[in-house]
Amino acid sequence: MDSVAQRCSATAEGLTVPTLLHRNATEFGDLPALSTLGVPGALTWRELRDRVAAIARGLSELGLGAGDRMLIMMSSRVEHWLVDLAAVHLGAIPSTVYATLAPAQLGYLAEHSGARILVLEREADLAKWTPLPKHVEHVLVLDRDLPRIAARPADPETFTKTWRAVRPDQPVTLLYTSGTTGDPKGVVLTHHNVIYQSVVLEATVPTPDHAASLAYLPLAHIAERMLGVYNAIYRAGHVTICPDPAQLLAGLISVRPVSFFGVPRIWEKFVAGIQAQLAAADPAVRNAVETAREVALQAHKLREAGQPLPPELTTRLDLVDTRVLRPLRAGLGLDNVLWPGSGAAPIPVEVLLYLAGIGIDVLEVWGMTETTGTATINTPDSFRTGTVGRVNPGMELRLAEDGEILVRGPLVCAGYLLPDGGVEPVTDADGWLATGDVGTLDADGFLTITDRKKELIINSAGKNIAPAQIENLLRAHPLIAQAVAIGDRRPYVTALIVLDEETAQAWAARQGLDLALADLAVHPALLAEITAAVGAANDRLSRPEQVKRFHVLPDGWTPETGELTPTLKLRRRIVQERYAAAIDALYVQES
Repeated sequence: MDSVAQRCSATAEGLTVPTLLHRNATEFGDLPALSTLGVPGALTWRELRDRVAAIARGLSELGLGAGDRMLIMMSSRVEHWLVDLAAVHLGAIPSTVYATLAPAQLGYLAEHSGARILVLEREADLAKWTPLPKHVEHVLVLDRDLPRIAARPADPETFTKTWRAVRPDQPVTLLYTSGTTGDPKGVVLTHHNVIYQSVVLEATVPTPDHAASLAYLPLAHIAERMLGVYNAIYRAGHVTICPDPAQLLAGLISVRPVSFFGVPRIWEKFVAGIQAQLAAADPAVRNAVETAREVALQAHKLREAGQPLPPELTTRLDLVDTRVLRPLRAGLGLDNVLWPGSGAAPIPVEVLLYLAGIGIDVLEVWGMTETTGTATINTPDSFRTGTVGRVNPGMELRLAEDGEILVRGPLVCAGYLLPDGGVEPVTDADGWLATGDVGTLDADGFLTITDRKKELIINSAGKNIAPAQIENLLRAHPLIAQAVAIGDRRPYVTALIVLDEETAQAWAARQGLDLALADLAVHPALLAEITAAVGAANDRLSRPEQVKRFHVLPDGWTPETGELTPTLKLRRRIVQERYAAAIDALYVQES
């Protein structure tokens, strides 16, 4: 173990989220902890802990205790943090679920989690969860019930005794992530997992303590849970909640954070916005920006190569940055950012280089919920554009014979929750987690992701989507023989649809149509039927999974034509290569 890993291990040893919150309330009690964009005032660390203690007592009186699960479906708001942390202080396991899930998916989570308490933001949301399994003993609605359960003052002695009994190896949260078959898997993360990740971030990406940050992703997302909850507690930072993602830019300009994690789609929209702004600008302004970008890119490439910047280049960079580039970054609220990160899905190198040209060196990371977020990371003093960095301190990484990435170490989760409340390990007997991603390592240890062994779509917002579930729902319609869901690195899901020739011809005969399959594929009446089938499938899917556009292909697929294996399994790569033009046409209107 190298010296950095040793320091990280020693720093994280013995810590839990409650011990850190106690430290913050005691040592930094008057500093701001949590606020909401556009709402005056902030909860201090002392006030936050007092409210957590009061809610914890109320939850305890409802029967929530060590090891019990609690589901939360709530938007990003202060109460979400408070309820979650209150459960943690009881040794219970809170689990935030995406509000976009379909009722059938929520029902699965309610059953699988074995949750005793369900916390909802609105009473109308309960309809999405009905019927509930018998083990759900209490449903708490935010405005109706939270004031009641938090009305009694906390019992400091009991509260302290309870949270001090929480151990680092106990679960701190349960996050459901998409499985390749469509059934979500409940990833169990421990206190040590999340605190070690925070320690690693502190060691590899230095930012000041008590820094301001903006929380805009759902708390069901591992990135927000790490950065907006656990890392903020570890560093005693000030989190401003952005309840409406549409207000992200306004939030960044208001907070001006020193660190910002953006999924690729966010960075792509920033670039598109700057380019549109420059397109409408005076030619002299455009020329000034292009000249400044050339200087910034020179500096970026030297830093990437680990070479010092010549004094002349440093002088030029300071000049153009002050006059041209910093104002551009200020328009994004990123003029103070020290660590701009990206992950959850691949980001085009062209986007990274454009951002580097305006002085934002976006550092890609790689990992998964099962690795508590990052497993590899690019850092400000050691990065390589187009890679996802080097393995985190204390972690090990190797490639299997087929190139699959294997990792082990303190960031690997405790395992997957079993329906009986047990935890199934995610590693083999030697502690290695097979990630399902395929990659290459260069001579300096930088990892490049080249493929995914598992058949998961990761859209440009970083959402994991199981294509098999979508395709199975589409194929349930008799007119559809094959369907392929598309959406990897894309802003939304689309589908290629192949007609069942026999069924389609019979359907056409009933409509009085005497048409070949290729002509049927573009006939308005048939397209209306397929549109209805897609709509029916979408009704059973969450919003990110829903098919926004589709294309009906004129020909069938067989092993002979190459799209199917001899056992009739899809050859996804061949399909995507062969129909690349049709797929691209489904996204041409996306800005």
